Amino acid sequence: MLSFLDQIPLNILIIAALLLGLAPFTPEPHLWEKLKMLAAGTLTRPIDIFDLLMHATPVVLLVLKLIRMATLRG
Repeated sequence: MLSFLDQIPLNILIIAALLLGLAPFTPEPHLWEKLKMLAAGTLTRPIDIFDLLMHATPVVLLVLKLIRMATLRG
């Protein structure tokens, strides 16, 4: 099921995670802003939920790929 992660180059995921995870760089990255809203319980608008998913997806994929790489080696 997670074999699609094997097909995604690691460097592409790193670049995507950095660019989308930190964009926009000022005044505050969207990912951080949306995570704060989620923690505060104010993440209710559909556009904000979509924004969180869009900015968090590359980071989640990167973490999953690194975990998969570590488990396949061991």
